[in-house]
Amino acid sequence: MNPNLAIDIAPSILCEAPGDVAAREALLDRAMGPGRRRKASEKLRRGRRPSEGLAFCAKDGDGRLVGTVRLWDVTAGEGGAPALLLGPLAVDPSVKSSGIGSALMRHAIGEARRLGHGAILLVGDAPYYARFGFSAEKTDALSMPGPYEKGRFLALELIEGWLDGAAGTLTAAGRKAKAERRRLAA
Repeated sequence: MNPNLAIDIAPSILCEAPGDVAAREALLDRAMGPGRRRKASEKLRRGRRPSEGLAFCAKDGDGRLVGTVRLWDVTAGEGGAPALLLGPLAVDPSVKSSGIGSALMRHAIGEARRLGHGAILLVGDAPYYARFGFSAEKTDALSMPGPYEKGRFLALELIEGWLDGAAGTLTAAGRKAKAERRRLAA
């Protein structure tokens, strides 16, 4: 497939497999640049594994990874509710604006809801994410660790009222990467 041509058919959205890691990292570098590892969201992801069953990739008809999204376990403020942090969402620049990002978002939200999660948080473009139901309405009393733009800190409640009363800084939760590697090696 010519990488400069748009995808003619909808990509397949699959659970990320270990063999997708190198292609995912290369895609993230192309789509987001070298500064991607300095974002506040990265502080919550570093040393952790995505939430169980919530790491997805989009592949074109040739099996090339053209999109990725992952959700991470966090706690919404001190003593707050468990929630998910979405990101990064990235689409290969050669197929940008082809609907892959939207398809990944709808899939990720649907799976998070199906698995019983209460809310998804993210830092991103408010007009883009509003189409999926995200807003800054429930994040006013919450904050990210490190610098971020307050107007880009958004939430989507999957269970109504889930973030009511949540206040403070998000903290990482969930599976640690090193512990997971040791378990797999045993």
